[in-house]
Amino acid sequence: MTAANRLASVQEYYFSKKLQEVNEMTAKGCNIINMGIGSPDLPPPIEAIEALTNCMTDPNSNGYQSYRGLPELREAMAQFYANHFGVDLNPKNEILPLMGSKEGIMHISMAFLNPGDQVLIPNPGYPTYESVCRLVEAVPIFYDLDHTMGWMPNLDLLEQNDLSKVKLMWINYPHMPSGAKASSKILSDLVVFAKKHQILLVNDNPYSLILNQQPLSLLSIPGAFDCCLELNSISKTFNMSGWRVGMVAGDKTLIDDILKVKSNMDSGMFYGLQKGSIVALKSGTNWFQSLNKTYHDRRQLVWQMADALGGHYDKDTAGMFVWLKLPPGINSMEFSDKILKDYYIFTTPGDIFGSNGQGYLRLSLCLDSGHIIKAIERIQQKSKHPA
Repeated sequence: MTAANRLASVQEYYFSKKLQEVNEMTAKGCNIINMGIGSPDLPPPIEAIEALTNCMTDPNSNGYQSYRGLPELREAMAQFYANHFGVDLNPKNEILPLMGSKEGIMHISMAFLNPGDQVLIPNPGYPTYESVCRLVEAVPIFYDLDHTMGWMPNLDLLEQNDLSKVKLMWINYPHMPSGAKASSKILSDLVVFAKKHQILLVNDNPYSLILNQQPLSLLSIPGAFDCCLELNSISKTFNMSGWRVGMVAGDKTLIDDILKVKSNMDSGMFYGLQKGSIVALKSGTNWFQSLNKTYHDRRQLVWQMADALGGHYDKDTAGMFVWLKLPPGINSMEFSDKILKDYYIFTTPGDIFGSNGQGYLRLSLCLDSGHIIKAIERIQQKSKHPA
């Protein structure tokens, strides 16, 4: 049996392959410190876990669920947007729960892209944007982001191109991997750009409440509902990445189009996950203060590790990573592999996010301070093959 032609355009996800290598090293007795993955190691809100477990005997728990999600879940998501972003969403038709925002990238692409349509994709950026684009037989057009522009799009440069075939543009602020935060001015300019060229502008926004004093939603920009969607997730903010609960928000007509795809792809989200997510979304100020205090303390240590490795980094960032610029001439992939083999520290090479990530290393904050300190000690002591 021959695989579909579309599979020739994509590769197995980097972390899928690399983690297999890391797991094999661990099985051989290597004490690997994992600083490569953005999977929160902290527990979810205890009330969310209790809500999940308490509903297991509910007669509604084991049946098919609504494709639109529980009304209470959509209401909680809408209230979350009102509380944190000042955005008013109609929970009936302007927000749609997803099985993780990664699912939303595929659903949006299937709903709005035809073969041959062009898609503007950030370089560097989340690799799934390109992979999904190719899987639906659209054409990726990469736009450059770099430190000289603060990791923001150069719209003047984009305007010089033929944009007549561009149907969709992905943005991701706060940006992963750099952690750059977009201003209202930048987002406003992007909305004007998208309207002018009749492009669907989609912001992927899972990091906005992590180490960020001024969370911002694309949908808070005047006119955004005319041409924009926003993805969000409870994975990072509430330490629930394995629950696979996300959302897409925007104008009713756009949400209805996405639902046409989604309703043919799954049979609703498990009842208990929805109930637990409702509780998590209602978390108060103390939750966010405690979460960010932990990440703040860890980031101080990761900055020390970055100093030990050499290079530069920006301290005015959001999210759960440190984006380290390596000394000139150092290859990201080779350097990451060397750290893994010499010090048993797994890091992410910047070039997996695009060519503009070459020369960078992404360091995760998703491990406890004790392991970060141990990583620092290994590097400072140059202790190859540590126990």
